[in-house]
Amino acid sequence: MHIIAKPALVEFWAKHPDAESPLQAWYRTMASEVFADFNDLRATFGSADYLGGLTVFNIGGNKYRLIAAIHYNRHKVFIRAVLTHAEYDRGDWKRRK
Repeated sequence: MHIIAKPALVEFWAKHPDAESPLQAWYRTMASEVFADFNDLRATFGSADYLGGLTVFNIGGNKYRLIAAIHYNRHKVFIRAVLTHAEYDRGDWKRRK
Protein backbone atom coordinates (compact mmCIF):
# COMPACT_ATOMS: atom_id res chain seq x y z
CA MET A 1 0.00 0.00 0.00
CA HIS A 2 1.15 3.54 -0.68
CA ILE A 3 1.00 5.61 2.52
CA ILE A 4 0.35 9.34 2.41
CA ALA A 5 1.91 11.02 4.43
CA LYS A 6 4.67 9.68 6.63
CA PRO A 7 5.60 13.16 7.97
CA ALA A 8 2.44 13.02 10.13
CA LEU A 9 3.91 9.96 11.86
CA VAL A 10 7.32 11.58 12.32
CA GLU A 11 5.73 14.73 13.75
CA PHE A 12 3.71 12.67 16.22
CA TRP A 13 6.61 10.54 17.44
CA ALA A 14 8.74 13.67 17.88
CA LYS A 15 6.18 14.70 20.55
CA HIS A 16 5.65 11.15 21.85
CA PRO A 17 8.99 9.28 21.51
CA ASP A 18 7.54 6.00 22.80
CA ALA A 19 5.22 5.95 19.77
CA GLU A 20 8.11 5.79 17.28
CA SER A 21 8.71 2.04 17.35
CA PRO A 22 5.03 0.97 17.07
CA LEU A 23 4.34 3.58 14.37
CA GLN A 24 7.34 2.43 12.36
CA ALA A 25 6.15 -1.17 12.70
CA TRP A 26 2.67 -0.15 11.48
CA TYR A 27 4.22 1.75 8.56
CA ARG A 28 6.46 -1.16 7.52
CA THR A 29 3.56 -3.60 7.62
CA MET A 30 1.20 -1.32 5.68
CA ALA A 31 3.85 -0.47 3.08
CA SER A 32 4.75 -4.10 2.46
CA GLU A 33 1.19 -5.43 2.08
CA VAL A 34 -1.70 -4.96 -0.32
CA PHE A 35 -5.09 -5.40 1.32
CA ALA A 36 -8.12 -6.26 -0.80
CA ASP A 37 -10.66 -4.93 1.70
CA PHE A 38 -11.26 -4.25 5.39
CA ASN A 39 -11.70 -7.94 6.19
CA ASP A 40 -8.31 -8.64 4.62
CA LEU A 41 -6.78 -5.83 6.68
CA ARG A 42 -8.33 -7.23 9.88
CA ALA A 43 -6.46 -10.49 9.31
CA THR A 44 -3.25 -8.51 9.94
CA PHE A 45 -4.56 -5.75 12.23
CA GLY A 46 -7.12 -7.56 14.37
CA SER A 47 -7.94 -4.54 16.52
CA ALA A 48 -8.63 -2.17 13.59
CA ASP A 49 -12.10 -0.64 13.52
CA TYR A 50 -14.07 0.89 10.67
CA LEU A 51 -15.91 4.06 11.75
CA GLY A 52 -17.62 6.55 9.47
CA GLY A 53 -15.60 5.63 6.41
CA LEU A 54 -12.28 5.73 8.26
CA THR A 55 -10.12 2.97 9.70
CA VAL A 56 -8.90 3.35 13.28
CA PHE A 57 -5.77 1.48 14.37
CA ASN A 58 -4.70 0.91 17.96
CA ILE A 59 -1.00 1.75 18.24
CA GLY A 60 1.39 1.02 21.08
CA GLY A 61 -0.86 -1.23 23.13
CA ASN A 62 -3.90 1.01 22.63
CA LYS A 63 -2.05 4.06 23.96
CA TYR A 64 -2.35 5.84 20.61
CA ARG A 65 -4.78 5.84 17.70
CA LEU A 66 -4.00 6.22 14.02
CA ILE A 67 -6.91 7.22 11.81
CA ALA A 68 -6.67 6.61 8.07
CA ALA A 69 -8.79 6.69 4.95
CA ILE A 70 -7.96 3.58 2.95
CA HIS A 71 -8.71 3.27 -0.75
CA TYR A 72 -8.30 -0.45 -1.30
CA ASN A 73 -8.94 -0.26 -5.05
CA ARG A 74 -6.10 2.26 -5.49
CA HIS A 75 -3.83 0.74 -2.79
CA LYS A 76 -3.56 4.10 -1.00
CA VAL A 77 -3.64 4.93 2.70
CA PHE A 78 -4.24 8.54 3.69
CA ILE A 79 -3.26 9.29 7.29
CA ARG A 80 -5.92 11.60 8.72
CA ALA A 81 -4.70 11.82 12.32
CA VAL A 82 -2.43 10.28 14.91
CA LEU A 83 -3.74 10.87 18.41
CA THR A 84 -3.25 9.94 22.01
CA HIS A 85 -6.07 7.83 23.40
CA ALA A 86 -7.35 10.87 25.35
CA GLU A 87 -7.39 13.04 22.19
CA TYR A 88 -9.23 10.30 20.34
CA ASP A 89 -11.84 10.01 23.10
CA ARG A 90 -12.59 13.76 22.91
CA GLY A 91 -13.81 13.15 19.35
CA ASP A 92 -12.50 16.32 17.71
CA TRP A 93 -11.04 14.18 14.89
CA LYS A 94 -14.58 13.33 13.72
CA ARG A 95 -15.15 16.95 12.69
CA ARG A 96 -11.94 17.13 10.59
CA LYS A 97 -13.00 14.68 7.88
